[in-house]
Parts: sequence; C-alpha cells; structure tokens
Amino acid sequence: MKNIAIIPARGGSKRIPKKNIKKFWGKPIIAYSIETALQSNIFDEVMVSTDDKEIAEIAIKYGAKVPFFRSQKTSDDFATLSDVVLEVIQAYKNRKQNEFNNICCILPTAPFIQIDDLKKSYNKLINSDFDSVFPVVKFDFPIQRAMQFSGEKIQMIWPENLNKRSQDLEETYHDAGLFYWIKTDAFLKEKKLWTHNTSAIIIDTQKAQDIDTLDDWKIAEMKYKILKENE
Repeated sequence: MKNIAIIPARGGSKRIPKKNIKKFWGKPIIAYSIETALQSNIFDEVMVSTDDKEIAEIAIKYGAKVPFFRSQKTSDDFATLSDVVLEVIQAYKNRKQNEFNNICCILPTAPFIQIDDLKKSYNKLINSDFDSVFPVVKFDFPIQRAMQFSGEKIQMIWPENLNKRSQDLEETYHDAGLFYWIKTDAFLKEKKLWTHNTSAIIIDTQKAQDIDTLDDWKIAEMKYKILKENE
C-alpha cells in the first residue's frame, strides 16, 4: 500500500500576498502541512505542487519533494484541487515513478492539521468501502435557521423551523479545509476528491479555520495560540 501526500501551493495569491509561505508563528505556514505529513510516517512521498521557485525552495527546505513544476494551466485562478492532483498523478505515471494506491491532498495553509486526524481518516479509508474521507466541523448555529435579505427585509430561508428547538434540528457540518484522502482508482475514475461515495471524520472547531483574508489570518493565529496553550 503506497500513499502520496500532495500539497498544492501556487504563487499567485492575491488577497494575502505570498500566502502559502507567509510566516505563521515563526515559520512559513506551508511548513506545518509538510512537517505533519512527514511525521505521520504514513506517506511514501510528500510532494509540493507549485509554479513558484521560492515556494519550491522553502518546501524542499522543510523536507518535501518538488520533482516538477506545475503547469500554467493548473496555476491560474480557475484550476481546481482536482485538476492539480490529476496533473501530479499523471506526471508520476508518465515519468515511470512510483504509482500510489491512495492520495492525500493536504492544503498548504493548514497549521491546525494533526497527525491523529490524518491517521484516523486514513484508517477509515482503507478499512471501509468509501472512496474518500475528509475532516468536517459541526456548524455552531443550526443552519436550518438561516436567514436572507429580500431587499431590506430579512426573512428565514426555512420559516417552518422558526419555533423548533435547536436540539430538535439535525446537526450539520462543513468542510474543515485541511486535507482530503482518496483512493487513486476512484479519483482517476471520477476526477474529483469528493466522490459519490465519500465519508468524513468529525473534528473539533478549534482545529479548523479558513484563511482567506488577513482577518482570517489573525483569527487563526489566536486560535493556534489557544490550542498550543491547552496541549
């Protein structure tokens, strides 16, 4: 059983310049994804897919491989994670390098990633019939009570839930934005990370934070500080 960790990190971040290598608590944020993948000892290859020389140098410094650079097609604003992963897998195959049974796409801005969560997801993948597994977080507030504006008027999307108790509403979850495990055969068949046969593990809300803006970055640093203080 061979596993590859693919960390997609292009250089064209606009909202947070050089986002993937910006210092987060003393080291480039991508280093957390690389080091956790290496320390988990479940990968035969930990590689970074990038179009940027500076990112490549930092990735190699922290122990990842950069066997080739990403194409222009998968480096623009419209390329998906699946596009990047497919390019990597095909490149390894074309170069007659290692072929892998399972793929883990790890985001480069995931300082909260934990070895235990990587292993828990992996074990669920290989010990089940699911094609892919990724971590999710429970919504703090029932989405069944979501609202929207109609002009200046606010209204519930599902008014039938107005008077229902929170405990009577079904729990809902969202993507933790950390990593995605998938069996290679299933990925090559469907060309996507979330197939028709996907499962998940539930993680604590403190271990996940989307980082799309500088405000998100500041929140992530505060959450990381609290997480480390509670270890």
